[in-house]
Amino acid sequence: MKFGVTVSRFDEIDLAVEAERSGYDFCWVWDSPLLRSNLWVMMALVAERTQRIRVGSGVAIPGLRVAPVTANAIATINRMAPGRTFLGVGTGNTAMRNMGQLPMKVADYAEDLRVIRALLNGETVDYTANGRTHPVNFQSLELDYIDIENPIPIHVGGFGPRSQSLAGELGDGLITGIPRGGSIPDALTNVERGAHQAGRNLDGFETTALVNMLMLNSDETLSSPRVLEEVGSSVMVNVHYLYDRFLEAEAEPPKFVESIWDQYVAFRRERDANRSISDIHSSHYGHLDEEEARFVTPELIRECAIVGQPGDIVEQLTELERQGLDGINFIPPVDQQYEIYSRFASEVIQRM
Repeated sequence: MKFGVTVSRFDEIDLAVEAERSGYDFCWVWDSPLLRSNLWVMMALVAERTQRIRVGSGVAIPGLRVAPVTANAIATINRMAPGRTFLGVGTGNTAMRNMGQLPMKVADYAEDLRVIRALLNGETVDYTANGRTHPVNFQSLELDYIDIENPIPIHVGGFGPRSQSLAGELGDGLITGIPRGGSIPDALTNVERGAHQAGRNLDGFETTALVNMLMLNSDETLSSPRVLEEVGSSVMVNVHYLYDRFLEAEAEPPKFVESIWDQYVAFRRERDANRSISDIHSSHYGHLDEEEARFVTPELIRECAIVGQPGDIVEQLTELERQGLDGINFIPPVDQQYEIYSRFASEVIQRM
């Protein structure tokens, strides 16, 4: 099992440096322009300050920039950190909705991945934008302004069957979420379907999950104020995602939110009738909205998080590894991340 940290602000570069010293394997950088610092600036700083840890986007949103620009950006980072750079991509639930836009459709997602993949392979590929199609490739490579000699794995973000299948078709890895992305075996079945349709094998393929993590102190309950403060924001990200889908397509909620769903929908409809969606997503992985705290029940925490004493967490992670999961990442609250990542390294990573 590999372990990652996430940085999202200019002031967190030292977190990646400390994570490298503590035994973490990779570092993700956010791509949410209205919530956090610039993705590529942050990745460059992490690459410059570290020597071993793998550096990648977690995840880059193709809808925020054209495909050749994304390919150039990650290949530039690879010039700084050759052989330890990867590109994580996703359709952009938070980043796009904060701009009043919808996440990218799967067909458009696939097209961007196709172009990025070809460019990073050093190929010439047809690129279409604004009604015009033109063959494009990286030029003047003798100037060493990028590095595509050292392979750059593409990890495709996917919570649903179609995007998970796309990871098998075009990616070197899958980034999913627990529980939003379903079980690991189900996700891998979708990946294998996409790989089979594309005639690819999955040698070296990596499956990584963004999880919610809660290490309990001795004799602590899931109703304690500390628990809510530590995990409440990340748990509610799952609920926000499901509510957005419900508004757009009246999608039925999965079982893990059934206990709160009707009350939560009624609450959101009343409170947010004249409220910007940006206000809702601003709390993601930063703080727990006080008005939503009552929905973070012990039952919901257990459904949405890996919970327990360090030994319990090791057992749960070992089982996920047995199911085919290769790595995890989790995002503590901003004001607690150094302490929580350090404790996790000493009490969990060292035991695995």
